[in-house]
Amino acid sequence: MKKVFAMILALALLCAGSAFAESIKMGSSIDFAPYEYYDDETGDIVGIDVEIAKAVAEKLGYELEIEDMQFDSIIAAVVSGKVDFGMSGFTVTEERKQSVDFSTPYTTAKQSVIVPEGSAITSVDDLFNPDSAYKIGVQIGTTGDLYITDDVEANGLKHTVERYNKAPDAIVALNSGKVDCVIIDDQVAVSFVNANEGLSILDTAYALEEYAICFAKDSELYAPFNAALEELIADGTVQSIIDKYITAD
Repeated sequence: MKKVFAMILALALLCAGSAFAESIKMGSSIDFAPYEYYDDETGDIVGIDVEIAKAVAEKLGYELEIEDMQFDSIIAAVVSGKVDFGMSGFTVTEERKQSVDFSTPYTTAKQSVIVPEGSAITSVDDLFNPDSAYKIGVQIGTTGDLYITDDVEANGLKHTVERYNKAPDAIVALNSGKVDCVIIDDQVAVSFVNANEGLSILDTAYALEEYAICFAKDSELYAPFNAALEELIADGTVQSIIDKYITAD
């Protein structure tokens, strides 16, 4: 009887420990396939960033929670402590580093330009023509937004930058002719082009960049999280997750 009682007690403690496992919250904009998106069949949040975050959380003994929010509000949520970290295809920039600390980069990416088939925009160079005046769609607060805004201002270009809260909204605007092109991360661009007939991606990248995870500057989670991330990069786990969603040409 004592052995049975001991087994029951051990099982109860195990279940209690599982039920009360400490959680960490990730802020992300869940409209950014293949990095984070809702699975059409299950409704679950899936993607490269999601799996990497789960792998790190598991390594550290945490449960992972994900809060879906607009991209341009994630850094503010990180700084205020509303979420423990932000992971949503974040490019490391000097401006962002003034507000948050970034992890070791976990992948490289590029900004691509999506155009309708038959567009007058046939290369990235066309966007730097001082005689042209295009409407360019971006997701607000992304590096695509930052880069084209800086280029328009620095070079005196005539383009109008149309900003959207969600990346799919920019694609809807492109399909309806409200904008002439959309600047967005390359693998996200591939996802949208595959899902929307009549769109294509320019051969030349608009910009090259690295993705990393952002933390509040006083975050106690930063050091252990980054150390675990580096271990998962070193042992090939991160690359295997990326390869699951992105196949080489």
